[in-house]
Amino acid sequence: MPKLRTTVTIDERVLRAVRVKAARTGRRDSDVIEEALRRDLGFDLLERIWENADLDEGQATELAVEAQHQARRA
Repeated sequence: MPKLRTTVTIDERVLRAVRVKAARTGRRDSDVIEEALRRDLGFDLLERIWENADLDEGQATELAVEAQHQARRA
């Protein structure tokens, strides 16, 4: 998937934590931020569902959305 450049405004303590984690793990700041966003938005769940199911893309998306709704209700 192509990457897009964007600008965000975040708390300086958050940015400092991102930079520390990036330095400790040998990754770029943007990779750390994207990983956190993907995790918070449930992309990891969606990817696991697609990998483990014999569903077409529409069915898998429907299942993932329902799983996200259930997680938010909990």
